[in-house]
Amino acid sequence: MSGLFPFTAIVGQEDMKLALQIAVVDPTVGGVLVFGDRGTGKSTTIRALAGLLPRMKAVIGCPYGCDPASTAGICERCSGSEHPKSQLVPVPVVDLPLGATEDRVVGALDLERALAQGVKAFEPGLLARAHRGFLYIDEVNLLEDHLVDVLLDVAASGENVVEREGLSVRHPARFVLIGSGNPEEGELRPQLLDRFGLSVEVRTPEDIATRVEVVKRRDAFERDSEAFRAGWAKDDDKLRRRVVAARNRLKNVQVPDAMLERAAQLCVKLGTDGLRGELTLTRAARAFASLEGDTVVTDKHLRRVAPSALRHRLRRNPLDDAGSGTRVERAMQEVFGA
Repeated sequence: MSGLFPFTAIVGQEDMKLALQIAVVDPTVGGVLVFGDRGTGKSTTIRALAGLLPRMKAVIGCPYGCDPASTAGICERCSGSEHPKSQLVPVPVVDLPLGATEDRVVGALDLERALAQGVKAFEPGLLARAHRGFLYIDEVNLLEDHLVDVLLDVAASGENVVEREGLSVRHPARFVLIGSGNPEEGELRPQLLDRFGLSVEVRTPEDIATRVEVVKRRDAFERDSEAFRAGWAKDDDKLRRRVVAARNRLKNVQVPDAMLERAAQLCVKLGTDGLRGELTLTRAARAFASLEGDTVVTDKHLRRVAPSALRHRLRRNPLDDAGSGTRVERAMQEVFGA
């Protein structure tokens, strides 16, 4: 996609880049929450993801981009067609701006057709456009409560139901949530926080060499974006092939019972609520193993993804003022050893 900064050209921020790759390999891991300082490349990295994603098959003319090979989770129009024609389309990465109205998000009556033709027709919203892709919310911690409620409902059901102005529409809306924000500007509601599978923290780099390289690459991109993108095209393509191979290999990656026990021990040690922590940790470790070309999940994979999978699930402990990342590292040392 023209205009996007190349994913592989982003300097540092390895945790954020890995979390996004894991979400692409296995969307069931859940969304990715990126919190950190301003100017650390959060939005640039997330938008660069769109240029990295391999294309997907979608039914021609379907406003929701339904999968022609699927018999479940498709819209009414596609469910009534036995052999729909398909085409390759980019995986959607849709921005949900903070000032968006509820009608723009969920969809509404198509006023133009209503006035011109006198018919009630549905105009799909951002949730429809994000189906089978990614919904990106910058400053997610500032999102209005009524939109948070909508997202929670749709994320739980995988469907968007719209009933207004005499319309009653139900359509599939399965997407991976990607959120970014600055924790100093407000906290995220616990219900929405729990919907993110992985959470990463990004910081302004402190070493001079890294800061200089960031400035050089950004300046080169803004001076001649086409030449800069061409220079990184091979690297992006190599990573794209790695992600596709990891997707294809994922179903064959084994998670031994010993690793499931490790994951459970870690969650018990940290006191996480429910079982979503173990499930996310296991899925993320399997996706990471697949990215690495491994066929069996080991301690190495669990240790690499545990901070991202668990740090945002910890209860506040008034007797322990250590940060969540420190608490996860401490628990890993106890469970896995030094």
